Amino acid sequence: MAEQHDRHIVTLKDVAAASGVSISTVSRVLDDRTPPSRSATAERVRRIADDLGYRRNMFASGLRRGATGTIGVLVPRLTDHVMALMFEAIERTARTRGAFAVVATCGDDPVEEKRATETLLDRNVDGLILATARLDDTLPASLRARGVPHALVLRTDGLSPSALGDDEAGGYFAARHLVDLGHRDVAVITGPWFTSSARDRLAGARRALAEGGIEIGEDRVISTGYGIESGHIAGRTLLAQESRPTAIFAANDNLAIGVVAAATAAGLTVGQDLSVVGYNDIPLAAMLPVPLTSVRTPFDQIAASALDLLGESAGTVTRALPTLIPRASTTAPKA
Repeated sequence: MAEQHDRHIVTLKDVAAASGVSISTVSRVLDDRTPPSRSATAERVRRIADDLGYRRNMFASGLRRGATGTIGVLVPRLTDHVMALMFEAIERTARTRGAFAVVATCGDDPVEEKRATETLLDRNVDGLILATARLDDTLPASLRARGVPHALVLRTDGLSPSALGDDEAGGYFAARHLVDLGHRDVAVITGPWFTSSARDRLAGARRALAEGGIEIGEDRVISTGYGIESGHIAGRTLLAQESRPTAIFAANDNLAIGVVAAATAAGLTVGQDLSVVGYNDIPLAAMLPVPLTSVRTPFDQIAASALDLLGESAGTVTRALPTLIPRASTTAPKA
């Protein structure tokens, strides 16, 4: 028995490291539900997987056999566009794999989070996907200790398997776009500091601004909630300053919409007097009176990675690269 406990279970992460490709590439190559690729890379990945003794995790096999065929998804609230889009992507991806996703909401309340988790587990879900945001959340540690298959989406604690967008790269793309347009006075409205997305998007923006020789002062950075009202209040604060910024990067589209409302109320025209970049590219972004430049989060890719990671070893993190979508809300600053 002791030997079995000490034996290392080969994971997707191990095969990816030995092959020199991404975890998502390994997952696609080793997925026996699709026709096998005959490319040189695919052949090498399969050979390395065989050499290492990789076996697809029991949870994934259980999904194909229909163990219960149900995945529990925990989100703070479905009134949030991003959470709704993330759940829809998970449900859509699960359906293609013969599984069913069921959602529970918990707000940002740890007590409700625990209740919702136990409710899902009582219904014998095969695993849990957590879209809850707090870095100080104790739930992932509890699930690791209990051996419950789970994955985090849209954030990581560095310990549980996690699937998210590359938020640092996304923040970089947003700020780099503004720098390339010629903006030298840029403000950033980021999300709550207890989220990895807020920290990483700000870090990426700082890197892009530094490359452009721009030092962003503390009065140009506001950390707040991710709602529209939070964006409106933060936008009013920035635009009321004696020397207002010429551009604002808001770390999600709700914040950006709030900034647009604040700018309009101040008599400014977005895309002329003020450039605004959002994040996630929710469907509404392209439909605003001044279509919003936004960083598109690849929800379907993240959902697929999260399902692949259920049952994988702790510490496995996949990051999907976002894409900047330029629209009319960003232009060169006025002379």
